[in-house]
Amino acid sequence: MKTLVIAEKPDMGRTIAAVIEPKAKNNRSYLEGERYIITWAIGHLLGLAEPDAYDDKYKRWNFGDLPILPEQFKIVPNPRTKDQLKTIGELAKRCSALVNACDAGREGQYIFALIQQQLKLTQPVKRLWISDLTAESIAKGFAELREGREFENLTLAASARSEADWLVGMNASRAFTTKHRTLLSVGRVQTPVLALIYDRQREIESFDSLTYYEIKAEFKQDAREYSGAWQGERLTDAEKAAGIAEKVRGKPGRITDYEVKDTREYPYKLYDLTLLQRDANAKFGYSAKKTLDLAQALYEKHKVITYPRTSSNYVNEQNIEGMHKALHMLKSTAYKELAEQGQLALVHAGNKSVCNPSKVEDHHAILPTLRRAGVLGKEEQQIYDLIVRRFLSHFYPPAEYKQHTVWTEVESEMFKTNVKELLSLGWKVCLPKDDSGAKSSGRGKKQEDEEESEELVSEPFAVDPLAPVTCTAAEAKEKATQPPKAYTEGTLLKAMESAGKQLENEELREVMKEAGLGTPATRAATIERLKKVGYITMQGKRITVTQKGRTAIELIRHAGVELLTSPEMTGQWERRLHQISKGEAAREKFMDNVKRFTISIIEKVRTQPKAEASRFEPGEEKGTGRSRGKAAGSGGRRTSAEKKSEAKAATGSSASSGSLQPLADCPRQGCGGQLIEGKKGYGCTHYKQGCGFVIWKDFSGKKISHAMLKTLLEKGQTQLLAFKDGDRSYKARIVLNDPNTGRLELQSTDS
Repeated sequence: MKTLVIAEKPDMGRTIAAVIEPKAKNNRSYLEGERYIITWAIGHLLGLAEPDAYDDKYKRWNFGDLPILPEQFKIVPNPRTKDQLKTIGELAKRCSALVNACDAGREGQYIFALIQQQLKLTQPVKRLWISDLTAESIAKGFAELREGREFENLTLAASARSEADWLVGMNASRAFTTKHRTLLSVGRVQTPVLALIYDRQREIESFDSLTYYEIKAEFKQDAREYSGAWQGERLTDAEKAAGIAEKVRGKPGRITDYEVKDTREYPYKLYDLTLLQRDANAKFGYSAKKTLDLAQALYEKHKVITYPRTSSNYVNEQNIEGMHKALHMLKSTAYKELAEQGQLALVHAGNKSVCNPSKVEDHHAILPTLRRAGVLGKEEQQIYDLIVRRFLSHFYPPAEYKQHTVWTEVESEMFKTNVKELLSLGWKVCLPKDDSGAKSSGRGKKQEDEEESEELVSEPFAVDPLAPVTCTAAEAKEKATQPPKAYTEGTLLKAMESAGKQLENEELREVMKEAGLGTPATRAATIERLKKVGYITMQGKRITVTQKGRTAIELIRHAGVELLTSPEMTGQWERRLHQISKGEAAREKFMDNVKRFTISIIEKVRTQPKAEASRFEPGEEKGTGRSRGKAAGSGGRRTSAEKKSEAKAATGSSASSGSLQPLADCPRQGCGGQLIEGKKGYGCTHYKQGCGFVIWKDFSGKKISHAMLKTLLEKGQTQLLAFKDGDRSYKARIVLNDPNTGRLELQSTDS
């Protein structure tokens, strides 16, 4: 009898068949040769059943029916692909052995295990475990097929992950949805990712910009000209900054210290999927899902790259020879010039920036294969180009620089100059001509966070530390501190990958260092899921939280199940799942703990007050917002009924953008209420008793943050802020004009 080979997808199955059964007959849904029948899943042919498969009562979402804790999980076919499942079953009857040729990883293992379970396949199983679909790898993989039982623990970990996600996601989503009468999706990975976005947006909204001044000076020493930045405490006084610039302008100075050191920059790490998605988002604006789809096409359809769903930036020793062959292949492509200048000797088993087997688990870094790229679509070519250039860069020496640091003193004031003199581009010749590489995702933290200005020059630079200098010009420039940047898909992927680094538990932190939130293969789907359920929206490349997304996070945190919004739970799970996959922990104990946690979620949501429908409403309310803020600021008179109505409007959707936590006592004499944050303003909790105090968040183009609110209440005014009126820029303070109503006004420095 023959052996049935089950691949994960059709393209993979056909590629495998071309190697092991080149004369196989094509029967549309499978290929049959003399020894092997090759067929395929189409991703997940099976999944865990919905709750109503266990009891009809679960068709209606009812809080009283929770928690749902199946004793034995049921699996059901995907109705769209049930014919292929039936085909696999019929083929299996004609075969005496099976080969699991699904992706070499936890999810690939799970896909095969579900098919085996549903169809009750009892034949002995071998496992194909390869990282790319080149003919050489497939042939080698079949020559070295591994025993299926070697992967039993990985199967246990995969099923435990799936069932645990079902328990928490299904129960928590139903609990919050039925409690608050709004469809709320909750999940182990998606909820902490949403919390990351929510917390960043709150930081941006509450950011209080500070105006400060930088002093830049120009110096001349004989024919050498250079610039420097004033060194001292941050200046917030415009007159003092202007005074320093005036003091040094045109005056002689001296060089107090001059340091020159040689530095090298090495190639960025080889791509894993997340790094590739981050770069594609930054350079081309592609979503994580789009990049994954393009990379998958390059792997499955074109066979020009290795397995893309990898979390590793390194290769094993046995990959080195293949990398050398790939370099040779590229010499006959459009990359001929770069490939010919590459040095084979630089890529070897001892080069730990390339070859580090301890950091390769299921799959090595993404590499070009030995197949020449034929006709690729424009977008496919862009992704392939990123991968090839990153690959080629490792066959080049480091870029070399001289780092010059000059300290110049003028009239007792110190200035610092940083000049980076290019000696040799090295591997940077592999970067596209319009890309300096300064913002590549492969950079280390130091370069990404560098604040000091640095001048990059290609001409020789030198100063004489003993010769005098002259300050030819000096200027004080106004600057403003900037809020944190909103997440893009690229920066969110980075945050997901590094989530958990702030965890106090060292063991969890170590687990999260390697895992993060989600896997490279699932992070794109998580972001798409957040869009689909209406929790986030895109504004260009920026990700923003919707009103529904805000409220979901606030309700979960206020219910006392903050763990659902934290990477800590994923850290705990990943640690246990890894131990299960290695046979070091029991699956049953893990599942018991998940069930207990699920029950605790239900009990905490049970006692939570029901949220008002207004907390989920998107957009601006008519007659509220900035127009009201301006009316209040312009001194318009309001009746007591209007004041009460406005205070109610400010607090009626109080938790929609902030929290129900009191921020301060109401300043209105004898009121006794407290200020809480609403969608449009900070209003008093005693509005029903007639208090009309409200400070609107939007005022004259500024957002009133928590910090500004505190300053207004304590000091009656903010610090000096920058405003614009058409083309005119001016400085003014926001002043609390009437502590009984919350009316604000601008007090210009000109008045």
